[in-house]
Amino acid sequence: MRSTSKPHFPDRPMRHLLTLDGMPRATVVELLDRAQHFADLRGDVDALKGIAACTLFFEPSTRTRMSFQLAAMRLGAHVLNFDVSTSSARKGETALDTMRNLEAMGVRGFIVRHHDDGAVAQLAAAAGEGTALLNAGDGRSNHPTQGLLDMLTLRQAKGDDFARMRIAIVGDVKHSRVARSDLHALRALGATDIRVCGPAALLPEAATLAGCRVTHDLDEAIDGADAVITLRLQRERMEDGLVESLDGYHRDYGITEARLRSAAPGALVMHPGPINRGVEITDEVADGPRSLILRQVANGVAVRMAVLERLLAARG
Repeated sequence: MRSTSKPHFPDRPMRHLLTLDGMPRATVVELLDRAQHFADLRGDVDALKGIAACTLFFEPSTRTRMSFQLAAMRLGAHVLNFDVSTSSARKGETALDTMRNLEAMGVRGFIVRHHDDGAVAQLAAAAGEGTALLNAGDGRSNHPTQGLLDMLTLRQAKGDDFARMRIAIVGDVKHSRVARSDLHALRALGATDIRVCGPAALLPEAATLAGCRVTHDLDEAIDGADAVITLRLQRERMEDGLVESLDGYHRDYGITEARLRSAAPGALVMHPGPINRGVEITDEVADGPRSLILRQVANGVAVRMAVLERLLAARG
């Protein structure tokens, strides 16, 4: 079964999606509404029939890459998968030259993940007029579709009045592009009670946390919270010594059922993955009735369908 439903977006073209920082609330809501349509949909659509898109990933990924591929396929696009380990990047070819060569072949959408802050924006600045770039995560800076899928998950579970929600973001915020995009999205949607908690060494500069209640005490952060977004301890991006030990981190910042007793009734738990079980979160919580983790994964496909459609549907 193929849907013939058409999106209704006001005449505000979106050439690239690089960040949620500064995105108008109306645009966020439009994308969430369209994502909900795709989440409810049974069947595929032909919105991107004949369009070629490439997942241009320069660092490892499972959920993000697979959900983008599935989203593009469900929209009818031709999907090319770039594997840096077997590409000409191993011979010294730059990311820009890779993109330009693929553009010359007719690729019009690039879904890019890169380990350097700002790398996707640099590619977008050099892209041809008919090319769209979508940031699938760059450095510590941005992961806009993760921010959108987290908001969709919260909206499904708690309603659309973000001003009434009490949200705790816990863990390695300093190294987390997810945390930054969640903060951008929460602010756009009017959230006013955002608690950020982690060890001092794992919290970013004050400007990143503007408007948030910052604490190093997990019990204070969770007290009365409607949702807890716990983050992966990103050991590959941090310097040695920022965490005393994994056991100590779990003792002070691990999400357990006992810790959640002070949260609001019906409080829910989210995690962008991959999970370090027994470090950031216990099995009991990750696999229990409070967990929205697998719903986040499912919503990733719907959100990425909405964004790909918005960027690419007019480029065929």
